[in-house]
Amino acid sequence: MTKTLLSILVMLAVVTRGMGQGTTAPIYVTLWFDTEDYILPQDDGATKRLAEMLTGLGVRATFKIVGEKARVLENRGRRDVIAALRRHDIGYHSNTHSQQPTIAVYLQNAGWDDGRAEFYRREVQGVRDVERIFGVTPVAYGQPGSAWAPQVYPALHDMGIGMYLDESDHVGIDDQPFYYGGMLNVFKMRSNLARMDLSGGESLANGKATFTKAYDQLRRTGGGTISIYYHPNEWVQTEFWDAVNFRRGANPARSEWKMPGTRPAAETEQAFDDFEQYVRFIKAQSGVRFVTATELMTIYADKAMTRSFRKEDLLRFARSVQNDITFQRLDGYTLSAADVFGLLTDAMAAFIERNQWPSATKVTALYGPARMYTPPTGGTRSSSFRWSAFAQAVRDTSDYCRSSHRLPDEVWIGAESMSPADYLATLARAVEDLIATGNTPTDVIRREGHYTADHYVAEDSPDLWSWVIFPEGFHAPRIMELARLQAWTLKPAVLQH
Repeated sequence: MTKTLLSILVMLAVVTRGMGQGTTAPIYVTLWFDTEDYILPQDDGATKRLAEMLTGLGVRATFKIVGEKARVLENRGRRDVIAALRRHDIGYHSNTHSQQPTIAVYLQNAGWDDGRAEFYRREVQGVRDVERIFGVTPVAYGQPGSAWAPQVYPALHDMGIGMYLDESDHVGIDDQPFYYGGMLNVFKMRSNLARMDLSGGESLANGKATFTKAYDQLRRTGGGTISIYYHPNEWVQTEFWDAVNFRRGANPARSEWKMPGTRPAAETEQAFDDFEQYVRFIKAQSGVRFVTATELMTIYADKAMTRSFRKEDLLRFARSVQNDITFQRLDGYTLSAADVFGLLTDAMAAFIERNQWPSATKVTALYGPARMYTPPTGGTRSSSFRWSAFAQAVRDTSDYCRSSHRLPDEVWIGAESMSPADYLATLARAVEDLIATGNTPTDVIRREGHYTADHYVAEDSPDLWSWVIFPEGFHAPRIMELARLQAWTLKPAVLQH
């Protein structure tokens, strides 16, 4: 009896403990460093010390390296710094960071394809130098300052970089990771950004309070990610290296670059001590795990890309986009408006070809349109189209998406064109009617699409581009216009427990 009772109690304890673990909301903390100062030599030592401190604490971070910083470390013979950083994830933080023109400045009037090509041309050498010096392809990228632009996403893909990791206000969903431009983004985290100041005094206590607030909120809502970023130069400088030299569009010759001011040694030591205590505090919290960019891409893997969708799924998606064209949250995965555009187009094209729905349709990765839709001149605007004409437009659109890897700017039906939103709404209704009746219609009624995914993209304003390195009054309406078009690709990232 005693042995039996003891066995039951042990089993209950194991089950209870397992249940408790299963219900603990996971909190992932991604710690990243924009490793950029290639002017002040003291930054090298601070970078090494941070990397080694974190390694000693059993924490791996993501160090985003500027191409020029990597080259300077190599030229100074700082193999010790490079070796310390290689124990962490290596990301990319632009080729020269603040030298003029910066990324948003040189892309401000560019279109989609030429902007993609120009970013690649200017930045690929920095990526290759980081790759050569550190022995790995950078896993993530983030822009210098607020020099964000949507054209960089396909260029990053071409360079082999898989994730966007930074902070700014251009685009985001609910202060948590999301997909945009075909890759995972940890960006615009706001309430889930937990930076501790490095100014001593109450900095540590305030930092703990900031982290705890974000931690408690995420625990209540099922878990999520907290983002924390720094620059190694913050430990040793009184002013940022680039603001001293490149403020408001300044572009001095290298021989005229000035050293930034440095902090007293006691302040630097206090900052290192506070930071170590801050990391230890975070690590001690229940359910917390520090993760790198590489790990985040697994934790937030896009499950939609590996799923197969049946006729019943297509019907559900088609009904949804007739109301609002935006992302859809489903059971364990999400779909962007571009995902649904591709799914319905491919499925309808297959139906037209074989007169039956495919047994399974997969998501095709597509970027958004390259320009705003402009109605054609002349002619009339039809309220309906003959089935044969609409079917040809669907086939053409499917072929365009496969060859261009993006949505068309317009869909032509004879001498008329439709916006991508109107085409999708019209297609969605046709899909719904076909599935319901099983018969192809004589005519397809034209529908108006309501594209709302761009509500998650900021409006252009000088405040959005407030980085001190930009020329006075800089703003970039063309960049934000393209950003709204690429919101076709926007969707929340789903935490894979």
